[in-house]
Amino acid sequence: MKTLTSVLLLCAALASCSSDTGTPPAMDMRGIEAITPQSQTTGAASRWDGVIEAVQQADLTAQTAGRVASVLVDVNDRVRSGQVLLRLSGVEQRAGAEAARAQAAAARAQAVEAEATYRRYAGLAKQQYISKQQLDQALATKNAAVANARAAEATVAQAMQQADYTEIRAPYDGVLSQRLVEPGESVAPGQPLLRVFNPDRFRIQIQVPQGVAAALRTAPQAEVVLVDGSVLTAESVLVYDSADATSHSVSVRVQLPKTDTPLVPGQVASVRFAVATTDSRIWLPEKAIWHRGELSGAYVIGKDRLLLRQLRLGESRDGNVEVISGLAADERVAADPVRAAQALAEYRAKQVH
Repeated sequence: MKTLTSVLLLCAALASCSSDTGTPPAMDMRGIEAITPQSQTTGAASRWDGVIEAVQQADLTAQTAGRVASVLVDVNDRVRSGQVLLRLSGVEQRAGAEAARAQAAAARAQAVEAEATYRRYAGLAKQQYISKQQLDQALATKNAAVANARAAEATVAQAMQQADYTEIRAPYDGVLSQRLVEPGESVAPGQPLLRVFNPDRFRIQIQVPQGVAAALRTAPQAEVVLVDGSVLTAESVLVYDSADATSHSVSVRVQLPKTDTPLVPGQVASVRFAVATTDSRIWLPEKAIWHRGELSGAYVIGKDRLLLRQLRLGESRDGNVEVISGLAADERVAADPVRAAQALAEYRAKQVH
């Protein structure tokens, strides 16, 4: 009887030891708010914000150095093609053109003299008063003089072009949108001076998911909603064939029709497409994402504990972030990564003690 009692006590002790060294108890998840990312379904008819831009827009830059003598237009002024908008001092350019013209006149005179000399030598050569070598020398002198005259004429054209650069002209009919210099300022070649746009042709370029782009290729129709609420029917919709390697989105260019509504570059508008499609990407709220430097992740809620998992993220929209990889649609994620990290740290500390 004593032996049986000892065996029972030994078994109980072994069971107790086994319980202490086995699987640790499950983590208390009651304080962790969980969210389940779902495949977000969006229709292409939803709004996509964009910025209106002019089809024709030109930054007029200085093509020669100088000082601004006068600016003949101001912002919002309508300009005509070829109209002079700005003048530079151009003293050096005009002096260079005059010097080039003088050199060209001297070169032409030398060419005329060389031509006359050659003709005289040709007549003397027929009468055998001069040698053929002298005639050849006269011909070479004439050809060189003619070539110098042509080079001088080219120099004149170049110098006159530099002088023409002192007058900045409108490339087409349009509106002046920016005036970047004032009289008295010194400018260098390539420096922006004015900006002109054509007010008759506008467009919007936006980025859409690849699923939306595929649907638009079959039905390229859209409406543009302006800030005042007015709606314009797009003249055309162009879907790019390539996608952005970083955001995995596709560019779409929406051509606006001519309208009486005043439009300006930089104005915000929304685009609504007339087709419906499904975007099955996974999205998480931005607040549920854990960031450390270039790494991003989320606390995934398992059966009995939390697991920090690295995620590959895509574009952001309306407070949500696209999850490209690292998470399934049916997995649960801690809504507050800071609270989840604290709970996980407390749980591990208890396991150590």
